[in-house]
Amino acid sequence: MLNPDTGEYELRPPGASAERPTVPGPRPAREAAAEPAVPGARRAAGRAQRKAKKKRSTGKRILLWTGGTLAFVMVAGAAGVYLYLKHLDANITTTDTAGATSDSFSKDKAFNILVIGTDKRQGKGDSGYGDVGSVGHADTTILLHVAEDRSNATALSIPRDLITDIPPCPTRQQDGSLKTIQSTQGIRFNTSLGQLGRDPGCTVRTVKKLGEGLKVDHFMMADFNAVKTLTTAVGGVDVCLDHAVKDGKSHLDLPAGPSKIEGEQALAFVRTRYSWGNFGDLDRIKVQQQFLGALFRKMKSDSTLTSPGRLMDLAETATKALTVDKGIGHITTLKDVAMELKKVPPKNITFLTLPVRDNPADGKIHKTVVEDVAPARQIFAMIKGDVSFSEVKKKQKAQVAARLKGPRSAPGDVRVDLYNAGAPGGTAQTTLAWLQTEKGVTKSSQLGNAGTTQARTSLSYAPGQAAQARELAHLMGLPASALKPGRSETNAQGLPAMVLRLGADFKGPGIPVTGPAKGPDVQRQTADQVKCAS
Repeated sequence: MLNPDTGEYELRPPGASAERPTVPGPRPAREAAAEPAVPGARRAAGRAQRKAKKKRSTGKRILLWTGGTLAFVMVAGAAGVYLYLKHLDANITTTDTAGATSDSFSKDKAFNILVIGTDKRQGKGDSGYGDVGSVGHADTTILLHVAEDRSNATALSIPRDLITDIPPCPTRQQDGSLKTIQSTQGIRFNTSLGQLGRDPGCTVRTVKKLGEGLKVDHFMMADFNAVKTLTTAVGGVDVCLDHAVKDGKSHLDLPAGPSKIEGEQALAFVRTRYSWGNFGDLDRIKVQQQFLGALFRKMKSDSTLTSPGRLMDLAETATKALTVDKGIGHITTLKDVAMELKKVPPKNITFLTLPVRDNPADGKIHKTVVEDVAPARQIFAMIKGDVSFSEVKKKQKAQVAARLKGPRSAPGDVRVDLYNAGAPGGTAQTTLAWLQTEKGVTKSSQLGNAGTTQARTSLSYAPGQAAQARELAHLMGLPASALKPGRSETNAQGLPAMVLRLGADFKGPGIPVTGPAKGPDVQRQTADQVKCAS
């Protein structure tokens, strides 16, 4: 907050006093030592001692004042930060998703967050948009995947008018009990939220089903008002229009070319659909993706990151605007999520839309769409496999590919422990038998379930086991990305052993574990691109 006396920003909780503490003065100096017996010398010595005394007293006063003030500021600052974090924590709304999301956030793994924008009109002035009585459907839904190495991220938009099946959904009631909402087949995706009392956990479950078991770790949900307040907090977002727009339905009124928008105009920008392309939701999604790219660039810009006041406004606004699952329902955890996302370069954040085609059941009136299965399956497979849709650094790709290059050990010298970490039941035992009897990997053992599940099969090994790792990868058809060097582990006998964790992508012994190397030929854009909405 701005101190009116100094003109500087200070971190203190709302309502805290700006007054500086009163610092007590220094203690009285000790009495001088006995003066010399000679009168002239006594007078000279007295003058010297008084001068030295004054000098020491002034120095001590400065030291005491600065040291005391510094100590006070450190203590008061720590207390202020603590109180302010508690204040931000209280801003956050959390929802119990009844097991649909994870209970914790991991900073060293890939993660998927479902971002949901509802059409609920509960903010000031929002009643002028669309259906005033909406229960809050999933009007905008984006699956955000952040890669394990933080080199890239993928933002996959799911059309609200997609016809799909919504699975049974347990929802937590106010009295703590669980109520399961019935499944519905062949209905619009946006009814996975709000309809029949469905909560965000139902939308998460619908996306998991759509992605054939795709893991969704967490969700974040915001309504119309969030767009207005967030854009204002960052000082406006720069957008570009290919042509002037004056839309009476969304109230968007902007000239052709670049504009800076915030508040009502920002909401109108992401809401309008009668000004883009064929006036449909798919073209509106493209414009929303351009807007999100611009918002991301603004939040990473120096004008935001170097302004304490703007950062605090952003913290206040974001915590008030979001509803999240309990796994990330604390300000410190949300900060961790933001810091991990901040590591991803904008040029490697790819925006995609789930491939769809017109719903033949609509006839000539194309109001809804259905999944275009083949390319959609490929996109979900790449997300599960943590494969980038952008061109990440060639050096990193070369380093990963190099893990398979070099000498290989004999099969009999390969020492490996197997765990089931998401593969079908019994797979680890059958794989062990296959390795020992058919491939000669006799120093292998099966140690049951890993205790956790993972989407991809992985092989951890120490530097001295690289030749063994290359041989096992060759025998089993493991990709270079499955090899995790530098992770030394020991088996039950205390001997160094590689650890093979069979993930959900493992189909059985002898079947290569591979994923698509590149995405389907679909339209995409990255967060660093500046495009004019058309």
